Amino acid sequence: MNFVFISPNFPRTYWNFCDRLRRNGVTVLGIGDCPFEQLEPGLRGALAEYYRVDTLEDYDQVFRACAYFSFKHGKIDWLESNNEYWLEQDARLRTDFNITTGVDTAGVAAFKSKSGMKAYYAKAGVPTARCHRVTDQAAAEAFIGEVGWPVIVKPDNGVGAAHTYKLENEADLAAFFAEKPDVDYVMEEFIWGDIRSYDAIMNSRCEPLIESTGVFPPSIADIVNEQGDLAYYVADRVPDALADMGRRTAKAFGAASRFVHLEFFELTRPKPGLGDVGDFVGLEVNMRPAGGYTPDMINFAHSTDVYQIWADMVAFDERRERPGGADHFCAYASRRDSARYVHSHEEVLARYGGQMAMCERMPDALSDAMGNQMYTIHAADEQAAKEFIRFVGERV
Repeated sequence: MNFVFISPNFPRTYWNFCDRLRRNGVTVLGIGDCPFEQLEPGLRGALAEYYRVDTLEDYDQVFRACAYFSFKHGKIDWLESNNEYWLEQDARLRTDFNITTGVDTAGVAAFKSKSGMKAYYAKAGVPTARCHRVTDQAAAEAFIGEVGWPVIVKPDNGVGAAHTYKLENEADLAAFFAEKPDVDYVMEEFIWGDIRSYDAIMNSRCEPLIESTGVFPPSIADIVNEQGDLAYYVADRVPDALADMGRRTAKAFGAASRFVHLEFFELTRPKPGLGDVGDFVGLEVNMRPAGGYTPDMINFAHSTDVYQIWADMVAFDERRERPGGADHFCAYASRRDSARYVHSHEEVLARYGGQMAMCERMPDALSDAMGNQMYTIHAADEQAAKEFIRFVGERV
C-alpha cells in the first residue's frame, strides 16, 4: 500500500502517524516544504521517500510530487494531511489521481462550508443554530429581528476561529459591514454553552474505533481576537448522549475512514427550539484530528495510542491496539509572551512537574489560538484539571 502524507512534519507530533503506518507495512511517501535534514529523526526513519517542494501552496509543485511518486512506486492508495488547512487540496489531489479512499473535490464542500453543514445535521437529527448567509445589512437586520441579539458572524469557508465576531448591537453590525473582508460570511443566532468535542476514528462503515471528548471555552474566537489564554481538557469518558449524537453526525456526513473532530454546544442556558441546559447542539464538523497536540492529550487521558489506531484503520479497517491503563483527565493551559502571570514558569513546574505530560513552546502558526507556551498535565478528575488551568492562567 502506498500512502502519500502531505506536510507530515506539522504539527510536530504528526510524525507518529507516519511511523505507525510504516510499522503496519505501508509505504509512506512524504511531501513537504521543510528540508529533509530538518525533519524529526523518527519521521525521516518512517518515510520511504520524501519530496520537498518550495511551498505547499503551489498546487502544480505538489501535483508533480504526486506524479513522481505514482511513476516510481505505482498507484497511490491513500493521500492525507490530517490538516484542515490542506483539506481542499487533498481532495483535489485525490480527484486528479483517482484515489478513492478519501473525500474528493465534489464531496469536500460539505465539510468546508458552514452553511452547507446544516442539511447534514438535519439528516442526522441534530439541532443547530439558525443560520443566515450574509448578503447586505438590511437582510442581516431582518434575520436579527427573528433571532435577537447577540449574533455570531464567521467566514462560511474557513479554519478555526479567525475573523469570527460576536455582534451585540447596531453599532457592532454597522462596523462589521464597514470592515467585512471580501469573503462569504454566515450569521448565526448566539448560543450560550460550553463547547464539547466528539473526537473519533471511524472505520469504513462510519463506526468509531475510539471515542473521546474535549471541553473547550465557549468562545475561542474571543481568545484569538482578545489575545486571551486558551485552556481546555480531555475528559475521562464521553457522555452517552454526546456519543450517540456524534455517531449520527459522522454517519450523516459520510465520515468513513477518517479521524474526526466534531464540535457541539453543551447548553448552559435553555434555548427555545434547541434544548434545555445540558443538551447538545451541533456546532461544526472538522474532518481531521483535533488541533494542536490534542491527539497526544487523548493518548494521555485514555492510556492509548491514537496514531496506531488510525494506522490500523488505514491498513486493516479495524482496531488492533488496546488501551494499557485507566482513563483520566488531561488538561492543557497556555500563556502568552505579552502577558504577566502570578505564578512563574518555575512555580508551575515545581507544582505540576510530577504530572506534566508536555511542556513546550507552541509553533508560531498555532500561537494565535493556542498561546506561546503550553503546559499539559495528567489530572485525576475535572476539579484537578480546572485548578491547574486556574493556577497557570492567573494574571497579574
